[in-house]
Amino acid sequence: MAARESTIKLTQRAAEAIVDKLGRDLVAIDLSEQMVLSEVFLIATGRNEKQVEAIADEVERVLALAGEKPARRERSDSWVLLDYSDLVVHIQSEDVRQYYMLDRLWNDCPRIELHLDLGPSESQSEEASR
Repeated sequence: MAARESTIKLTQRAAEAIVDKLGRDLVAIDLSEQMVLSEVFLIATGRNEKQVEAIADEVERVLALAGEKPARRERSDSWVLLDYSDLVVHIQSEDVRQYYMLDRLWNDCPRIELHLDLGPSESQSEEASR
């Protein structure tokens, strides 16, 4: 049984909010076969503590507009967890992400493809500036 369409749509909205605040290295993991409480983990990286917090605030704001409130929000120095029951969003600094390796911990679970507008790549930007 794969993650429900409603959870995937919520994941997509959260991912778009993360990209809007320049979060990177997004991975959406379908946990529906492994866990009873959550269907999807969305993991993203921020450059520093301030950006991690700003990304989390933006995810909360965007999902609140869709009528969703997190059941809980947990924060440590460089990691914010937003628990929306079916979707859990992890926003981490690079160091924290490398240390805990949630991606690898759930490596046997399928990934959910995210459709994100990341803007022009760096090489496209360089060509445009010539």
